[in-house]
Amino acid sequence: MGRPSKLTDAQWAEVERRLLHGETARALGREFGVTEGAIRQRFGVTTRVSTQSTQVQETARKIAEANTALAALPPTQRPAAISLAEKLQSISESLASAAALGAATSHRLSALANVEVSKIDDAKVLSAESMEAMRGVAALTKLANESSNIAINLLSANKDRMKEAEEQAGKKSVPAGLGHFYGEPA
Repeated sequence: MGRPSKLTDAQWAEVERRLLHGETARALGREFGVTEGAIRQRFGVTTRVSTQSTQVQETARKIAEANTALAALPPTQRPAAISLAEKLQSISESLASAAALGAATSHRLSALANVEVSKIDDAKVLSAESMEAMRGVAALTKLANESSNIAINLLSANKDRMKEAEEQAGKKSVPAGLGHFYGEPA
């Protein structure tokens, strides 16, 4: 069993609260008499704490702005605004689910088209059998492309937001294979 902690549960809760408000593990370690490593280990803190803190602060700011805007509405209009926000959130979640399912369907149809392509005899590409197989491949490919439209449109609509998140995180978050979609060289 490890050594008992130098801090009480209440002190650890205070450290956690202050980490979430943007204070550094190093400064809190000095103040509470524990190592920065102990804080990082206890809370799973990485070097991205400041990025996470910034995101928490930005989200809190947006919530505060929304609450201020809601309070500025006449009391009779507030329920309508809340209802509309809930509907917009529901639509967003439904579209995200549709995009995920469409992408999965597209992937499956592409795999089926690939299986059918492998059945075409290159030596007899103009035979009636090969022509029929190619029509099937074309139909599957067209369906696969159509199935991916919602996902592609959502990615396109959120391209700027994804790039901004990448820059803040200091790393790539573009899905593998879609770099060209975001203007990255092939």
